[in-house]
Amino acid sequence: MCCTVLVRGIAEISGENYLNPLQWEGVLSAGQELAAQSVVDAVKQKESFFIWAVCGAGKTEMLFRGIAEALQKGERVCIATPRTDVVLELAPRLQEVFPNINVAALYGGILDREKDAALIVATTHQLLRYYRAFNVMIVDEIDAFPYHADKMLHYAVNEAMKEEAARIYLTATPDEKWKRKLRNGKQKGVIISGRYHRHPLPVPIFRWCGNWKKGLMRKKIPRALLQWLNMYLSKRYPIFLFVPHVRYVEEISQLLKSLNNQIDGVHAEDPARKEKIAAFRKGEIPLLVTTTILERGVTVKNLQVAVLGAEEEIFSESALVQIAGRAGRSSDEPHGDVIYFHYGKTEAMVRAKKHIQSMNKNAKEQGLID
Repeated sequence: MCCTVLVRGIAEISGENYLNPLQWEGVLSAGQELAAQSVVDAVKQKESFFIWAVCGAGKTEMLFRGIAEALQKGERVCIATPRTDVVLELAPRLQEVFPNINVAALYGGILDREKDAALIVATTHQLLRYYRAFNVMIVDEIDAFPYHADKMLHYAVNEAMKEEAARIYLTATPDEKWKRKLRNGKQKGVIISGRYHRHPLPVPIFRWCGNWKKGLMRKKIPRALLQWLNMYLSKRYPIFLFVPHVRYVEEISQLLKSLNNQIDGVHAEDPARKEKIAAFRKGEIPLLVTTTILERGVTVKNLQVAVLGAEEEIFSESALVQIAGRAGRSSDEPHGDVIYFHYGKTEAMVRAKKHIQSMNKNAKEQGLID
């Protein structure tokens, strides 16, 4: 058995002071403005700050000014996230608004020749390469697998920061521990309950579809699901269909090819995952059958979202909230269908719906949505 030796040391990279590194003409919403100023303050004071913002609130834009504040002082910034797909989405967006900065994207299977860049977007696993390297550590999707339950990754994040570093944590679906810390005043933070485009979050619809597993054994897709898929395929709207296990991805995507031969499936271990997601964005793939791997980070205009087997244990409250959050994210198309096809309602489904309705109610009361 061959092992790779991991060698780490404190390497002081002499940071370049970038004058006006941020090139962005966008306007922040009231909610984003509140969070953005708090991030700048945390970067200046080297404090910890937590942003609980709904899916589609525009979390990335909330970070721009704080990142610019650090880069202007020659500091190094890392945005760490548990998922490769989020790295692939974030890095080009950051490169666009920080055009004169080398933005490095680090994830499994790529060379690390850029690992000394001033601004790094990395999976949390990649932080095992660093020791006391970053003045600003931003951890996105703190509740996502595998970071959420992996103490080694928490340790890696802490070790990669300088001893006096700003720490920014973000998620749309915090666990009880984070909620409690925020309520008790033990953690500075802000709750942003409205999307930047001032439209409410799409509220999921529950649709009973019978014993779908039994139907699959006879190579049959539930009729209710087929009708829904046909409706949006005929309108040429992109569709995500979430299934509870990787074994269903291939089976269901093959059965659905009778509707459209370009329909495909993707999962965490798929070697063509990156290419398939890119093709889906371009409209070359009209429907992607996927696992919870795509519950976060991927933004596609006009997306319609369905879950088959929403009663399965893998679909926790937070997973279902994140899945619903894929729809209606664009200001041009702020509405989208979210439908949970099930063989029996679960507590997680009911809680997810209540969570979304509660955020919409709060956003309305705070004047964040129209």
